[in-house]
Amino acid sequence: MATTKSSSAKKQDEAEHDASTTERVAAQAHEAVDRVAEHAGTAEERIREGLSHADEEVRERAEKARQSSEDVLRVVGNYVRDNPLTAIGLAFVAGALFSALTRRK
Repeated sequence: MATTKSSSAKKQDEAEHDASTTERVAAQAHEAVDRVAEHAGTAEERIREGLSHADEEVRERAEKARQSSEDVLRVVGNYVRDNPLTAIGLAFVAGALFSALTRRK
């Protein structure tokens, strides 16, 4: 004799199967999110370290550039103070040269 399940029993089996499938999919999704979060945290840490290093390097280079420009200004100032006529002559020649170069097309 063949046994047949009633339609309500079939529906209950389908509902249980759907629920277990949903639970498995949800568990897999949670695992995937946890893995992504772990990798994202590691990547964020590496990015922050890199930015910190870059920030330090930029500050060091800016300080060196500032110091170099102060040194150049000091040297030029001393030269102008020691040789005022030569400095005026050089400024005149540089201005005339610049003017001549910018007029030509």
